[in-house]
Amino acid sequence: MKTKTGLLLELWIEARTRFTKQLEDLTPEDLRKKLLPAPNSVGFLIRHMGDVELLFAKNVFGNPEVKVVAKTVIDGRDTGVWTDLQELKDYVKLSFEILYSIVAKQTDADWETVITTKEFGVKTKAEAFGRIISHTAYHAGQMAVIKKYGAQ
Repeated sequence: MKTKTGLLLELWIEARTRFTKQLEDLTPEDLRKKLLPAPNSVGFLIRHMGDVELLFAKNVFGNPEVKVVAKTVIDGRDTGVWTDLQELKDYVKLSFEILYSIVAKQTDADWETVITTKEFGVKTKAEAFGRIISHTAYHAGQMAVIKKYGAQ
């Protein structure tokens, strides 16, 4: 029988494939694409997903060793600087590895621990983890639409 942690990791990894499969086929030109009038480019969305994964590792799961400068969150808008495909791929690979490592350490009881964040208030860790799953899937969907219909 699988643990809660094992099941939640499987769920997250499977949901995240909506994002990671797209990374395989992206070109540098795709990073600048936007679907007007929406302000965010594909490059911005990739960086944003990495920023949020790192914020989750630090703030939701309490890893004090995580150092994150969440530029997409701080800037609050696309500044047009997220154009290096390999750098972005490396960043989201690292953000995944860091978040995975802290999530994998959770016990079944940990998932019922109540946390408070300014972003979404009082939640159990399991509820909060649902936010990162839906966040990534949401933005992966945006990326797919922008890549298909957007322009530079």
